[in-house]
Amino acid sequence: MAAAAAALASSPLVHLTAAARLRFPKPRTSAASSGCSRWGSPRGAYLDWRPLRRCDRMRRFSVDEGGGGGEADGEKRSDEEPAAAAVETKAGAAEEVASERSRSGSFSSSSSPSSVTPGVSSEPSLLSFSVDSIDTVKLLELLGPEKVDPDDVKAIKEKFFGYTTFWLTREEPFGDLGEGVLFVGNLRGNKEEIFGKLQRQLRELTGDKYNLFMVEEPNSEEDDPRGGPRVSFGLLRREVSEPGPTTLWQYVISMLLFLLTVFSCIELGIASKISSLPPDIVSYFTDPNATGPPPDMQLLLPFVESALPVAYGVLAIQLFHEVGHFLAAYAKDVKLSIPFFIPNFTLGTFGSITQFKSILPDRKTMYDISMAGPLAGAALSFSMFSVGLWLSSNPAATSDLVQVPSNLFQGSLLLGLLSRAILGYSALHAATVLIHPLVIAGWCGLTTTAFNMLPVGCLDGGRALQGAFGKSALFGFGLTTYSLLGLGVLGGPLSLPWGLYVLLCQRTPEKPCLDDVSDVGTWRRSALIVSVFLVVLILIPVWDELAEDLGVGLVNTF
Repeated sequence: MAAAAAALASSPLVHLTAAARLRFPKPRTSAASSGCSRWGSPRGAYLDWRPLRRCDRMRRFSVDEGGGGGEADGEKRSDEEPAAAAVETKAGAAEEVASERSRSGSFSSSSSPSSVTPGVSSEPSLLSFSVDSIDTVKLLELLGPEKVDPDDVKAIKEKFFGYTTFWLTREEPFGDLGEGVLFVGNLRGNKEEIFGKLQRQLRELTGDKYNLFMVEEPNSEEDDPRGGPRVSFGLLRREVSEPGPTTLWQYVISMLLFLLTVFSCIELGIASKISSLPPDIVSYFTDPNATGPPPDMQLLLPFVESALPVAYGVLAIQLFHEVGHFLAAYAKDVKLSIPFFIPNFTLGTFGSITQFKSILPDRKTMYDISMAGPLAGAALSFSMFSVGLWLSSNPAATSDLVQVPSNLFQGSLLLGLLSRAILGYSALHAATVLIHPLVIAGWCGLTTTAFNMLPVGCLDGGRALQGAFGKSALFGFGLTTYSLLGLGVLGGPLSLPWGLYVLLCQRTPEKPCLDDVSDVGTWRRSALIVSVFLVVLILIPVWDELAEDLGVGLVNTF
């Protein structure tokens, strides 16, 4: 009989029954001696356990088929029932433990060795998988950027920092995802000299494995006793902190955007001939109440050739803008990405997105590269605009002039006043004005340059402001810029599309430089302030009352 009880305890059918019971809540009523019971759900409803009853019958059948019948079978069952009851008693204890774990939120896919019934396999069941067994923190660590080696951090603290350089007080996470280490403490000398010394020691110890940053101490309420903000040192792996190379898809996207920009510039040149375009085409695109089938676009083909001067002028300004960036970056040994031109049918282009592909050594480099492009583009734009106004007032160049509505000069306070000063009151106070195509190209170039010099995000103006005054100053200027764009104070009808473009593509500030603390000098800050002031004058439109007083455009009164 003992052998039969041992066979029953090790039977795979008993394993199946016990394992199935471990995966469900505790029964509300005590189990019958036959093993058939009704289990209560958490909501008080009873479940149908007929499959479990079939398993119990199969278990008894597997025991009874050993041979004999009648009294012999009764004796075997009477001797084997205590062993089966012992197995079920232990299974019930395991059920209580599993139920308590499920209520406390610590249920896992496999039971601990102490709660496993002897003779029952401890292998986890495929049906009892739990998401709680996934360690999300470890998963993020595996998928996220590689962190700094703790042994290297220990060596840096022991060999670099001390009483004569930087007295370390605490460590904090550093980087976008906390993948680096920020050393916070007290500086013991000149920050530029100590930073240079720490960089040399880091290269000698780890080679090119890490990049060391000198940044402003976060949440510091007082300045350094030696002048300037309190500084801290951040450590990041080189592959994490440096920008990645330009991919093939980025080259393809850049080429497609450039072709679209060429098309939008040609469209701008065609729109400048609005006075000579077919009336049905003009009314279809300008009258919101126009009905009927669309006109034949082939009628615009004869105007493409005459639109090329304006298109060439706008493209030349934008290319000259990018050349300024690349020349300044080459002088500073900084790599730039290919430009991603942004087409726009009102100005020809909204400029371009050009990314840094190298870590900037200091804020002076960020400022110089950011300002070089707008200065180059503004210089060429203003030259075209001035020469175009002079040719517009020259009777010998009448054949090259185009006729535009005079209220277009109300789009900019500064440019409208310059046009009024050169062309005269009578010219701008008429319904239409004859101007040279260079005026249109220069006007669009200056407006695009002014938009890109707004102090927000990673626009040229935002980068220059971050380099001149620090990242903390960019938040206040950016919030003011967004408010003025939202109210239509800057840019007129273009304020909303430009604001959406910045929010979608250019809202993130530039990453910190290696030396993100050193001052850029007074003259750089003064030049930026003057530039922002001119940007505001260019982007502020002239309202009707002021336009009537200044004689800029013909104001219609009803």
